[in-house]
Amino acid sequence: MSAETLNSRWDGLPAWLAERLDRFLGYLRVERGLSENSLEAYSRDIARFLNSLGKGKTRPTDISSEDVLKYVMAISRYMAPRSVARNLSAIKSFFRFLASEGEISVNPARLVDSPRIPRTLPDTMTVAEVERLLENVAPTSPLGLRDRAMLELMYGTGVRVSELVSLKLLDIYLEAGFVRVFGKGSKERLVPFGGKAEKALRDYLREGRPKIFSQKRTDSPYLFLNARGRPLTRQGFWKILKRYAAKAGLSRRITPHSLRHSFASHLLEGGADLRSVQAMLGHADISTTQIYTHVTRERLRQVHEACHPRP
Repeated sequence: MSAETLNSRWDGLPAWLAERLDRFLGYLRVERGLSENSLEAYSRDIARFLNSLGKGKTRPTDISSEDVLKYVMAISRYMAPRSVARNLSAIKSFFRFLASEGEISVNPARLVDSPRIPRTLPDTMTVAEVERLLENVAPTSPLGLRDRAMLELMYGTGVRVSELVSLKLLDIYLEAGFVRVFGKGSKERLVPFGGKAEKALRDYLREGRPKIFSQKRTDSPYLFLNARGRPLTRQGFWKILKRYAAKAGLSRRITPHSLRHSFASHLLEGGADLRSVQAMLGHADISTTQIYTHVTRERLRQVHEACHPRP
């Protein structure tokens, strides 16, 4: 995302606001290492708030808690609680930055509460559904070998789709059975994978990937490529997954995150400890990982109700 794209968001803002927003996004990019997608979200959410302010706001200290509260109440009428919470989090981060820079002494968003977000259980697949999905990938062509390797690796490691398509050849350690992943904020982690993912990767690297290139193209550092020899995109992977889910007769919606959720819940069902799953998923906070323990308990309850003579 170019600076011009970002700056177009606040063409109508007072110069002082635009300048400080530029500095804040620079801080997020350099100091916190946020991805371009994250910068895009921050710029959109903060610019929306700043554009809602009246023209009388000529200094950072003119923005009050009431301004933030009125804005949150206004967007709550048409936004989901999760989106409202994300907007408010971005606004709070912006004002924390201004406070650290000595621009303001009090964060006006500090005491504004986020809406309660209903906790929904992640949509996981059963082991049988995962098996059906993988069985419908025929590794008889270069692209079929690629698809089998991608799906085996995603289910075998629980990586996000953005992490999967960003993998490079140097990130795969076949002999050791690990993949190096760069997650949110460019945080690096090593995730193990099993024998089936290893075999699928070896087959793809030996028989599939070299044949995807035409004679006119030079090699690419990326692991997974599209039919034109270019790095596969998230949208490209999503289309591939939908095609195989339909072929496997899986009627419910299967997303890339379904495989990640299934990886985590199946590990916990098999006896893995929560801290290990947290490390493999790349969650900064273990409370994010704990949602999968609810999935496991819910599945146990369903089994009990279905099988016990006196449910």
